[in-house]
Amino acid sequence: MSNLKKVVTIAGSDTSGGAGIQADLKTFQERGVYGMNIITVLVTMDPKDWSHKVFPVDMNTIKEQANTVFNAIGVDAVKTGMLPTVEIINYAGELIKDLKNTPIVIDPVMVCKGVKEALFPENTIAMRKALLPNATVTTPNLFEAAQLADVEPITNLDDLKEAVKKIYDFGVKNVVIKGGKSFSKNSAIDVLYDGSNFDVIETEKIDTPYTHGAGCSFAACMTAELAKGATVKEALETTKTLITEALRQSFKLGEFVGPLNHKAFALK
Repeated sequence: MSNLKKVVTIAGSDTSGGAGIQADLKTFQERGVYGMNIITVLVTMDPKDWSHKVFPVDMNTIKEQANTVFNAIGVDAVKTGMLPTVEIINYAGELIKDLKNTPIVIDPVMVCKGVKEALFPENTIAMRKALLPNATVTTPNLFEAAQLADVEPITNLDDLKEAVKKIYDFGVKNVVIKGGKSFSKNSAIDVLYDGSNFDVIETEKIDTPYTHGAGCSFAACMTAELAKGATVKEALETTKTLITEALRQSFKLGEFVGPLNHKAFALK
């Protein structure tokens, strides 16, 4: 087992276990890579209404975690998730900027209020400058894509393609926008853009309310596949297949939440 690829997630801890580093590590395990983590923030949920509270980790602790992972062990791929402050985003950018031949997946997790306004717009600006120019691929959902591209809410494929091009211009090598179930009654649609070509990937739409952690798991699966040598398109196709099955097996966890089933990621 000494040939296992080593993958690190720089992200937040989801106390409920369905998203964040918990989802990432479960996905890494099922996809046959060795997962490590640098925790940037702790997220808790109120049992009365499931409202979230976020507790950023202090920079010294984050740096000590990074020292362990990058200097004592080394990595074959990197994924970022929730980075709650500009300082943490910029530090993540410093960690990845010299990893020239290492796959870097930026999942631009955003804490938002409502559907049209980012809670911390300065974080979006920092992501554009510090993270995207160093990324192999970024995997925003529709809200995050609109924020990164600074466009109106995305409501159709033409809007999506416009946003993809704007995000690509920030220096990222590939953009995958997770359109999901927004554009079709029967299919889940994602779009990949590499600067020249658009690939529209459609898979079966799974009608389930239990989707907690789908975005984190999507990016984590992409990271694992890239670490093992897949192309971005190959990684996306594998990820789409596995996300579909994990959503098919999703389940209710409590009154307010239901995660996908990460065991589905073990499919060959």
